[in-house]
Amino acid sequence: MESREQIWANAMKAERRGDAAAYEWLLGDVAKSLRILVRGRLSRLGMSAHETEDIVQEILIGLHTMRHRWDADRAFLPWFYAIARYKLSDAMRRRRREARYRSDLTLEEWSNVVEAPREDADRALVDLDRHLNGLSLGQRTVVQALTIEGASVRETAEKLQTSEGAVRVTLHRALQHLALVAGVAPHKPSKGKI
Repeated sequence: MESREQIWANAMKAERRGDAAAYEWLLGDVAKSLRILVRGRLSRLGMSAHETEDIVQEILIGLHTMRHRWDADRAFLPWFYAIARYKLSDAMRRRRREARYRSDLTLEEWSNVVEAPREDADRALVDLDRHLNGLSLGQRTVVQALTIEGASVRETAEKLQTSEGAVRVTLHRALQHLALVAGVAPHKPSKGKI
């Protein structure tokens, strides 16, 4: 029985000879293994598993773009694991950077930000418009798409031709600004939790 090293190395060598089917199989098999590996790593680091597929895709893209650098006379797995480690570390760094700008408002705090006073609903709508107009164009577009139009993060990202992560970060920054303007202190997550 061939080892994973031999199987994947042979598939890469076949790709070099122009065998697209072997390369497609390699990417699929690598992706299956990566999903298990990445999901376990994210779990140990206290991160949610929903980010697994994004990281797996980044690693596969790294493999694809760097495939010409693999030396067929050397082992495949150490070369591949170096790409995977780099991409996983990069994703962790990006996640930590984004966490600095994240503001997790509770549902009650969010409703206080946008809730209209009972005695003057028309004025509250004008105030809401004024506060939304105080946001940058990008933030306003994201808030309107997600909260007013009811679009999903994915739909909004596609519409704005950006990543889902960028849409989430923009929404959190906008909500922080709206909470500040409304005088509602945003809920700060405890240190170390994202």
